[in-house]
This record gives sequence, structure tokens and C-alpha cells, in this order.
Amino acid sequence: MTHEFFMQKALQQAQMAYEEGEIPVGALVVANGQILAQAHNQTERLNDVTAHAEILAITAATQALGGKYLQNCTLYVTLAPCLMCAGALFWAQPHTIVYGADDDKRGFTLYQNLSRKDGRILHPKTQVISGILENDCKEILTKFFQRLRN
Repeated sequence: MTHEFFMQKALQQAQMAYEEGEIPVGALVVANGQILAQAHNQTERLNDVTAHAEILAITAATQALGGKYLQNCTLYVTLAPCLMCAGALFWAQPHTIVYGADDDKRGFTLYQNLSRKDGRILHPKTQVISGILENDCKEILTKFFQRLRN
């Protein structure tokens, strides 16, 4: 299975968020080709600013694994993680993070050079792949914010 296959699954989660009036971000955690956890933003539903898709997916995956580290896992997320989520991902230590669209306002990549001396926010062993189904990931966000403005 490909990165595109799993990002499509994350986009399905983002669509669920969209339909619930949440910012449409979806995430899933995969290990050995199996989806361990999938989630979407639920900040409105749970009245919790920390209920981002990534945080919910990390929590579900660690429960499924019975441990706090995701070292043999890949996180797929439709939007680049924010700084809060990047901090949680630092501690969870996933092997790989794959994201679709950049977040030009709040994404962790904006802060990389302002953090530690080596410029890293994520765990040093975590690999990052960006731009997977980027246009699809941007489109659902654009549609959501256009709908909000109208």
C-alpha cells in the first residue's frame, strides 16, 4: 500500500470533520501496513483545544499498541502538524510523518529554525514526507473556510 492510499484514508477522516463543522483535518497511524488508529479534529465537539486529529490518533494508537512510543509507525495527516502536535509527536517518536498540505500560518515547519540549536522540533529519528495528495488536502480546507465566510 502506498502513501497515497493511506492519505486517502486520512482525507476520509477530514471529510468527517468537515461534515461535523470541524476544521477538516484527518490523521491515522499505520504500522506494518495496518491502520492502528484514525481520527479527525474534534475541538468543537469536545470543547477541547487539544482535540486535534494528530493528538487523538496518537492516543488511540498508543492504546492499541499498549505503549507510549510509535517508533515503528507512520502518522498520516492531511495538514502539517501545528507546534502543539509536533511537540506530542516528538515524544511519541513515530518513524515517519507523512502530511499533505503545508500550514503556512501554524505549521511546525514555520518554527524549526527558532527552536533547538539543530533546528529540529520533531524527534531526530523521525522522517518527514510532505506533499502527498497536497491539492486534495488543500481543497477541503479551502472549501471549509469559504463555507464559513458565507
